[in-house]
Amino acid sequence: MTLGQKQKLFAKNIAELIITAYSMGYEITLGDAYRDPRLHGEYGHKIGYGRGWSNHKVRLAIDLNLFKDGEYLTKTSDHKVLGEIWEGMHPENRWGGRFNDGNHYSMFHEGHQ
Repeated sequence: MTLGQKQKLFAKNIAELIITAYSMGYEITLGDAYRDPRLHGEYGHKIGYGRGWSNHKVRLAIDLNLFKDGEYLTKTSDHKVLGEIWEGMHPENRWGGRFNDGNHYSMFHEGHQ
């Protein structure tokens, strides 16, 4: 699968996850998605916060801010149900809760999540 094909699939899967979250009574705002290489370095190079190999840099990761009943849910465990749904949507989907970054949703790419 090409990078472009992955990006399109990732966007479609994120849309489906957000719709699913709303159907479960959650609300979402969008956090970090694309990280511009002028500010964060090219893929593989670290400038600023985040990792050098961040999939945010190749449009294959997003941080989702989760709310329920008006409360901002900040714990990794708050995202567990959605994270497991995300992982089940495609074999290359990765949930950050597996590495202590609960609001991170990504797609595996070139050995990185």
